[in-house]
Amino acid sequence: MLKFNNMDEIGVVTKIEGRLATVTVSKKPGICEQCSMGTCHVSEASAEVEALNMVDAEVGQTVRVAMKPFSYLKGSLIVYGIPVLCLILGAILGKQFFSRTLMKGTDPDIVSAIFGFALFAVSFIIIKIWSKRAEKKIEYKPVIEEILD
Repeated sequence: MLKFNNMDEIGVVTKIEGRLATVTVSKKPGICEQCSMGTCHVSEASAEVEALNMVDAEVGQTVRVAMKPFSYLKGSLIVYGIPVLCLILGAILGKQFFSRTLMKGTDPDIVSAIFGFALFAVSFIIIKIWSKRAEKKIEYKPVIEEILD
C-alpha cells in the first residue's frame, strides 16, 4: 500500500481567528505557482496559509504546518482532470450525437469543437462552485501540528 507523507511548511503565525490561524510561509518557486490546493494567498516572496490551530499557537510563534497530500492530489485531479474529461466528452458528443441530430448539415468537426469547448467552460463553473464549498470543509485545511519556538 502506498503511504504519502504530509507536505510540511515552517512559518510564522500572523493572525488568529477562533480555531483558524493565518501562517506566513516562504514561497517556493515552481511549487506555489503549480499548487491547486487553493489554501494559500501567494504574494511576491511569501504565501499566507489559513490553517487549523490545534496546538493553540499564538501570533508571532514559529510553527510547522502540515498539508495533507490526499487533499493536494484530489484538488489536482479536480482542477486538471475534470476540464480535460469535459473537453473530450463534449467533443465526442458533439461529433457523434449533436452533429447528426440537432445540427444536421453542419460540419461535424465544428460541432465537435463547439460542444467540446462549451462543456470545457461549464466544467470551470462547476469547479468554482466545488472549491467554494471545499474551502469551508475542515478536512481540506492545513493543520498546525507543532510550535517550534
